[in-house]
Amino acid sequence: MRGSLLIKRRLTPALAAVTLVLGTAACGGGGSGGGDDIVGLITKTDTNPFFVKMKEGAQQAATQQGVELQSFAGKQDGDNEAQVQAIENLMSSGAKGFLITPNDSKAIVPSIDKARQQGMLVIALDTPTDPADAVDATFATDNYQAGKLIGQWAKAKFDAEGKQAKIAMLDLNANQVSVDVKRDQGFLDGFGIPVGDPNRIGDESDPRIVGHDVTDGAEDGGRTAMENLLQKDPSINLVYTINEPAAAGAYQALKAAGRDKDVTIVSVDGGCPGVDNVAKGIIGATSMQFPLKMAALGVEAVTAYAKDGTKPTATEGKDFVDTGAQLITDDPQTGVEAKDSAWGKQNCWG
Repeated sequence: MRGSLLIKRRLTPALAAVTLVLGTAACGGGGSGGGDDIVGLITKTDTNPFFVKMKEGAQQAATQQGVELQSFAGKQDGDNEAQVQAIENLMSSGAKGFLITPNDSKAIVPSIDKARQQGMLVIALDTPTDPADAVDATFATDNYQAGKLIGQWAKAKFDAEGKQAKIAMLDLNANQVSVDVKRDQGFLDGFGIPVGDPNRIGDESDPRIVGHDVTDGAEDGGRTAMENLLQKDPSINLVYTINEPAAAGAYQALKAAGRDKDVTIVSVDGGCPGVDNVAKGIIGATSMQFPLKMAALGVEAVTAYAKDGTKPTATEGKDFVDTGAQLITDDPQTGVEAKDSAWGKQNCWG
């Protein structure tokens, strides 16, 4: 990602603007409304608890820094056009910079180029752009590591129980978004399955993988995807899910099929409902992220840039600012470091 590296890119035409969903401005203490006092936040949606917590962290930091937060979101995962319009709005307002969780890591780049050419600091949160150095910095979970943690846990569990895995992969969507790819491929790596091209979902040939389906990161999508893959192979006994809402939907499908007691579900998020599902035994293990921290650090970085031009630097040994991941499970496995759901409930979000 080379977070702080500024590169010259050719300007390409911005995509056509459409009606923006959630274009509300929240005033931070003391913000005067001038461009130097405005920080933008553009999330994928305004409904996922992860992004709700991200907005909360951004607003807390904006209040502390005495700046105005203007927040925007797409209608659903994958809605790039609303994010394009949000960037246009922030450029018109003269904002000094913004934070964005890209809905489409490639398609949003021309709009980011325009903003940076106008002198704005752009920070990706959670999901890197493609190419990653299209932004000034990325503040994110190491999504590959988050996936790897649950893969390692699942492998240790299945090895200890002497079980052969039949795996359902419940991903985000068909866009090969980086966060989706990294979690998926990290899980497979952690489980010991060759991943083929590590930048692409679905090119594996390992017979333990029953198949991939998409969920849009939602409970309804998780249920439908799980139903589809159970029809393909009713013997599935391990389910990877892109996030905890998808995991909840997968569980409902498994329960309806009478398979909820003998199938292990793993996920990534660390939301409070997901941690509750770990405590209930619905989710075997999840990797917790820290979205409030991501957004708060991002607002602080834009504020610092507005004051003296300082840009954030990457975590040592990585090309992004790593905001951490923690495995949460009540079924600990030998050789896999984890915290239990009690710790998770004290540190969860949503």
